[in-house]
Amino acid sequence: MHDDAPLDPFAGDPEDPAASLGDPGEEVAPLSVAEREDVLADLADLEVFRALLEPLGVRGLTVDCGDCGKLHYIDWDLLHGNLRHLLDQGLPRVHEPALAPDPVDYVSWEYARGYVDGVIDSEEGRDND
Repeated sequence: MHDDAPLDPFAGDPEDPAASLGDPGEEVAPLSVAEREDVLADLADLEVFRALLEPLGVRGLTVDCGDCGKLHYIDWDLLHGNLRHLLDQGLPRVHEPALAPDPVDYVSWEYARGYVDGVIDSEEGRDND
């Protein structure tokens, strides 16, 4: 399995600030069938969102983070990697906000879904003509 996570800058450091978070080798309960299906559906949605929005200059999606309470700007590749990691490992990745993203380059998941629905509706309308 390929892990495309960035290297841990504190690997092997006895003063690792994340050491208090627990042993990374601890067993993690696998995702339930429903959770796996949700992540697979999100991956499929993400591919459609990217196919339609990236050519328009959208660089990724915004995500409201429940852990830190901030809005994160996540590019397409990182979001895909995060969802794959969740699917493969059963845990979300530790995250850091993007460095000085331009908010106009990102849209929310809901906006992306609405945009795709609009494209589908317009295509269906053309097919009915």
